[in-house]
Amino acid sequence: MTAVQTGQPIENADGFTHLDAQGRAVMVDVSAKADTARVAVARGRIDMAAFVIERITRGDMPKGDVLATARIAGIMAGKKTSDLIPLCHPIALTSLVVTIESDTEGFVIEATAKTTGPTGVEMEALTAVSVCALTLYDMCKALDREMRIGGICLVSKTGGRSGAFEAPAAHK
Repeated sequence: MTAVQTGQPIENADGFTHLDAQGRAVMVDVSAKADTARVAVARGRIDMAAFVIERITRGDMPKGDVLATARIAGIMAGKKTSDLIPLCHPIALTSLVVTIESDTEGFVIEATAKTTGPTGVEMEALTAVSVCALTLYDMCKALDREMRIGGICLVSKTGGRSGAFEAPAAHK
């Protein structure tokens, strides 16, 4: 039987690598992993009253350019993911693009994160979408307190040992 050093992650029966032999949370050691090109796409949405959607698209909001502010907030949050999510590695992002598109019920937010490194950028893309949606909520709450944020999910990812992932059509 091989002893596992305290503080060193193991992969348990459930496939978790963020636990050491004593079951304590640890940051996964990625130092032996090869750098590969990685891309992750996340999506979510915020639903709101039609009159608020109209005011945002017209640029007629009390707090200014809501969409530009929310997009920048998403980018900033994606860059700070390791400060917000425990045990998340700091990532040298090479690109983080956040888009916001209106539809009849609100806005669809999508973030695409890229890097070349030993670990993926899924959390950065998901964090960018989440904070973008929260910023939209904050900037519009004076007009609509019934807004709903939801559907935040990983749409796709490429690179790394686990390979490519594409969410089922129902998640898109």
